Amino acid sequence: MKFLLVWLVALTLIASARAQIPPSPAELANYDGLHAAAAEGDVAEIKRLAAAGANLEATDSDRRTPLHVAVFMHRHEAARALLQLGANPNAFDAQKYDIVTIAAVDNDVEMLKLALAGGCRADNITSSYNGTALIAAAHLGHAEVVRTLIAAKAPLDHINNLGWTALIESIVLGNGGEQHTQTLDALVKAGANVNIADRNGATPLALARGRGYTEMVKILEAAGAK
Repeated sequence: MKFLLVWLVALTLIASARAQIPPSPAELANYDGLHAAAAEGDVAEIKRLAAAGANLEATDSDRRTPLHVAVFMHRHEAARALLQLGANPNAFDAQKYDIVTIAAVDNDVEMLKLALAGGCRADNITSSYNGTALIAAAHLGHAEVVRTLIAAKAPLDHINNLGWTALIESIVLGNGGEQHTQTLDALVKAGANVNIADRNGATPLALARGRGYTEMVKILEAAGAK
Protein backbone atom coordinates (compact mmCIF):
# COMPACT_ATOMS: atom_id res chain seq x y z
CA MET A 1 0.00 0.00 0.00
CA LYS A 2 2.84 2.39 0.89
CA PHE A 3 4.52 1.69 -2.46
CA LEU A 4 1.25 2.36 -4.27
CA LEU A 5 0.85 5.68 -2.46
CA VAL A 6 4.38 6.76 -3.36
CA TRP A 7 3.80 5.69 -6.98
CA LEU A 8 0.60 7.70 -7.19
CA VAL A 9 2.27 10.76 -5.69
CA ALA A 10 5.14 10.34 -8.14
CA LEU A 11 2.75 10.28 -11.06
CA THR A 12 1.08 13.41 -9.75
CA LEU A 13 4.38 15.23 -9.44
CA ILE A 14 5.58 14.16 -12.86
CA ALA A 15 2.38 15.60 -14.24
CA SER A 16 2.89 18.72 -12.15
CA ALA A 17 6.21 19.39 -13.86
CA ARG A 18 4.16 19.90 -16.98
CA ALA A 19 1.42 21.74 -15.08
CA GLN A 20 3.12 24.78 -16.47
CA ILE A 21 0.79 25.82 -19.25
CA PRO A 22 2.44 27.32 -22.35
CA PRO A 23 0.32 29.41 -24.70
CA SER A 24 -1.93 27.25 -26.83
CA PRO A 25 -1.99 27.59 -30.63
CA ALA A 26 -5.31 29.43 -30.32
CA GLU A 27 -3.87 31.84 -27.77
CA LEU A 28 -0.81 32.47 -29.91
CA ALA A 29 -3.02 33.21 -32.90
CA ASN A 30 -5.08 35.70 -30.90
CA TYR A 31 -2.22 37.54 -29.20
CA ASP A 32 -1.58 41.14 -30.06
CA GLY A 33 0.74 43.85 -28.79
CA LEU A 34 3.61 42.80 -26.56
CA HIS A 35 2.32 39.25 -26.13
CA ALA A 36 2.41 38.73 -29.90
CA ALA A 37 5.83 40.35 -30.24
CA ALA A 38 7.20 38.22 -27.39
CA ALA A 39 5.80 35.02 -28.89
CA GLU A 40 7.33 35.85 -32.26
CA GLY A 41 10.64 37.00 -30.80
CA ASP A 42 10.26 40.40 -32.47
CA VAL A 43 12.69 42.54 -30.46
CA ALA A 44 12.23 45.65 -32.59
CA GLU A 45 8.47 45.53 -32.09
CA ILE A 46 8.89 44.97 -28.35
CA LYS A 47 11.05 48.09 -28.11
CA ARG A 48 8.66 50.10 -30.28
CA LEU A 49 5.64 49.13 -28.21
CA ALA A 50 7.42 49.78 -24.93
CA ALA A 51 8.51 53.22 -26.11
CA ALA A 52 4.87 53.92 -27.00
CA GLY A 53 3.81 53.11 -23.44
CA ALA A 54 2.67 49.50 -23.72
CA ASN A 55 2.24 47.77 -20.36
CA LEU A 56 5.11 45.34 -19.82
CA GLU A 57 3.11 43.59 -17.10
CA ALA A 58 -0.08 43.03 -19.12
CA THR A 59 -1.39 39.49 -18.63
CA ASP A 60 -3.33 37.03 -20.73
CA SER A 61 -6.11 34.75 -19.47
CA ASP A 62 -3.55 32.57 -17.66
CA ARG A 63 -1.81 35.57 -16.09
CA ARG A 64 1.18 35.17 -18.39
CA THR A 65 3.07 38.39 -19.01
CA PRO A 66 4.89 38.97 -22.30
CA LEU A 67 8.04 37.86 -20.46
CA HIS A 68 6.44 34.55 -19.49
CA VAL A 69 5.44 34.05 -23.12
CA ALA A 70 8.96 34.78 -24.38
CA VAL A 71 10.38 32.22 -21.95
CA PHE A 72 7.79 29.56 -22.79
CA MET A 73 8.50 30.07 -26.50
CA HIS A 74 12.31 30.02 -26.05
CA ARG A 75 12.63 33.54 -27.45
CA HIS A 76 15.88 34.41 -25.71
CA GLU A 77 16.49 37.83 -27.24
CA ALA A 78 12.87 38.85 -26.68
CA ALA A 79 13.16 37.87 -23.02
CA ARG A 80 16.43 39.79 -22.73
CA ALA A 81 14.85 42.89 -24.26
CA LEU A 82 11.83 42.73 -21.95
CA LEU A 83 14.06 42.40 -18.91
CA GLN A 84 16.24 45.29 -20.03
CA LEU A 85 13.10 47.39 -20.51
CA GLY A 86 12.05 46.71 -16.92
CA ALA A 87 9.68 43.74 -17.07
CA ASN A 88 9.20 42.15 -13.65
CA PRO A 89 11.48 39.07 -13.57
CA ASN A 90 9.67 37.60 -10.55
CA ALA A 91 6.06 37.70 -11.77
CA PHE A 92 4.03 34.52 -11.33
CA ASP A 93 1.56 33.12 -13.82
CA ALA A 94 -1.74 31.53 -12.79
CA GLN A 95 0.01 28.26 -11.86
CA LYS A 96 2.47 30.18 -9.66
CA TYR A 97 5.44 29.68 -11.95
CA ASP A 98 8.17 32.23 -12.51
CA ILE A 99 10.50 32.42 -15.49
CA VAL A 100 13.34 30.62 -13.71
CA THR A 101 11.14 27.61 -12.97
CA ILE A 102 9.70 27.62 -16.48
CA ALA A 103 13.21 27.60 -17.96
CA ALA A 104 14.37 24.97 -15.45
CA VAL A 105 11.56 22.56 -16.33
CA ASP A 106 12.20 23.10 -20.04
CA ASN A 107 15.90 22.36 -19.50
CA ASP A 108 16.68 25.66 -21.23
CA VAL A 109 20.01 26.54 -19.63
CA GLU A 110 20.56 29.62 -21.78
CA MET A 111 17.19 31.05 -20.79
CA LEU A 112 17.77 30.10 -17.16
CA LYS A 113 21.03 32.04 -17.04
CA LEU A 114 19.39 34.99 -18.77
CA ALA A 115 16.52 34.96 -16.25
CA LEU A 116 18.88 34.81 -13.28
CA ALA A 117 21.04 37.60 -14.68
CA GLY A 118 17.86 39.62 -15.23
CA GLY A 119 16.89 39.45 -11.58
CA CYS A 120 14.66 36.40 -11.22
CA ARG A 121 15.36 34.88 -7.82
CA ALA A 122 16.57 31.31 -7.50
CA ASP A 123 14.81 31.05 -4.13
CA ASN A 124 11.28 31.88 -5.27
CA ILE A 125 8.66 29.49 -3.90
CA THR A 126 6.75 28.27 -6.93
CA SER A 127 3.94 25.95 -7.99
CA SER A 128 1.01 24.59 -6.01
CA TYR A 129 3.47 22.30 -4.24
CA ASN A 130 5.37 25.23 -2.70
CA GLY A 131 8.53 24.01 -4.31
CA THR A 132 11.45 25.69 -6.04
CA ALA A 133 13.03 25.66 -9.46
CA LEU A 134 15.77 23.48 -7.97
CA ILE A 135 13.27 20.85 -6.82
CA ALA A 136 11.57 20.86 -10.23
CA ALA A 137 14.89 20.45 -12.04
CA ALA A 138 16.09 17.75 -9.65
CA HIS A 139 13.07 15.55 -10.09
CA LEU A 140 13.45 15.79 -13.89
CA GLY A 141 17.17 15.05 -13.74
CA HIS A 142 18.22 18.28 -15.46
CA ALA A 143 21.74 18.13 -14.08
CA GLU A 144 23.17 21.24 -15.75
CA VAL A 145 20.15 23.26 -14.69
CA VAL A 146 20.65 22.01 -11.14
CA ARG A 147 24.30 23.06 -11.18
CA THR A 148 23.33 26.48 -12.51
CA LEU A 149 20.72 26.95 -9.79
CA ILE A 150 23.16 25.82 -7.11
CA ALA A 151 25.64 28.44 -8.32
CA ALA A 152 22.82 31.01 -8.06
CA LYS A 153 22.36 30.09 -4.37
CA ALA A 154 19.08 28.23 -4.73
CA PRO A 155 18.00 26.82 -1.34
CA LEU A 156 19.42 23.31 -1.17
CA ASP A 157 17.22 21.92 1.58
CA HIS A 158 13.85 23.53 0.92
CA ILE A 159 11.06 21.06 1.69
CA ASN A 160 7.93 21.26 -0.45
CA ASN A 161 4.44 20.61 0.86
CA LEU A 162 4.80 16.91 0.09
CA GLY A 163 7.75 16.70 2.45
CA TRP A 164 10.43 16.30 -0.22
CA THR A 165 13.70 18.11 -0.86
CA ALA A 166 15.47 18.38 -4.20
CA LEU A 167 17.75 15.54 -3.07
CA ILE A 168 14.83 13.27 -2.27
CA GLU A 169 13.07 14.09 -5.54
CA SER A 170 16.17 13.20 -7.54
CA ILE A 171 15.76 9.71 -6.07
CA VAL A 172 12.04 9.06 -5.75
CA LEU A 173 11.09 10.70 -9.04
CA GLY A 174 14.28 9.73 -10.85
CA ASN A 175 15.23 6.58 -12.66
CA GLY A 176 18.66 6.05 -11.15
CA GLY A 177 20.25 6.87 -14.49
CA GLU A 178 23.15 9.13 -15.36
CA GLN A 179 21.33 12.46 -15.28
CA HIS A 180 19.54 11.86 -12.00
CA THR A 181 22.75 10.49 -10.48
CA GLN A 182 24.66 13.58 -11.63
CA THR A 183 21.89 15.69 -10.15
CA LEU A 184 22.15 13.98 -6.78
CA ASP A 185 25.94 14.20 -6.89
CA ALA A 186 25.80 17.96 -7.57
CA LEU A 187 23.43 18.49 -4.66
CA VAL A 188 25.58 16.43 -2.31
CA LYS A 189 28.78 18.22 -3.34
CA ALA A 190 27.05 21.57 -2.83
CA GLY A 191 26.26 20.63 0.77
CA ALA A 192 22.65 19.46 0.64
CA ASN A 193 21.63 17.67 3.83
CA VAL A 194 21.83 13.96 3.02
CA ASN A 195 19.88 12.91 6.11
CA ILE A 196 16.63 14.83 5.80
CA ALA A 197 13.97 12.12 5.77
CA ASP A 198 10.63 12.10 4.01
CA ARG A 199 7.33 12.15 5.89
CA ASN A 200 7.50 8.39 6.37
CA GLY A 201 10.90 8.67 8.01
CA ALA A 202 12.77 7.23 5.03
CA THR A 203 16.16 8.84 4.48
CA PRO A 204 17.65 9.48 1.04
CA LEU A 205 19.99 6.51 1.58
CA ALA A 206 17.11 4.19 2.42
CA LEU A 207 15.14 5.44 -0.57
CA ALA A 208 18.08 4.89 -2.93
CA ARG A 209 18.79 1.43 -1.50
CA GLY A 210 15.14 0.47 -1.79
CA ARG A 211 15.18 1.30 -5.49
CA GLY A 212 18.48 -0.42 -6.18
CA TYR A 213 20.18 2.80 -7.29
CA THR A 214 23.72 1.61 -6.64
CA GLU A 215 25.62 4.70 -7.76
CA MET A 216 23.38 6.98 -5.74
CA VAL A 217 23.91 4.77 -2.71
CA LYS A 218 27.70 5.07 -3.11
CA ILE A 219 27.53 8.85 -3.33
CA LEU A 220 25.28 9.12 -0.29
CA GLU A 221 27.35 6.70 1.78
CA ALA A 222 30.54 8.59 0.95
CA ALA A 223 28.83 11.78 2.15
CA GLY A 224 27.96 10.22 5.52
CA ALA A 225 24.33 9.46 4.85
CA LYS A 226 22.60 7.19 7.35
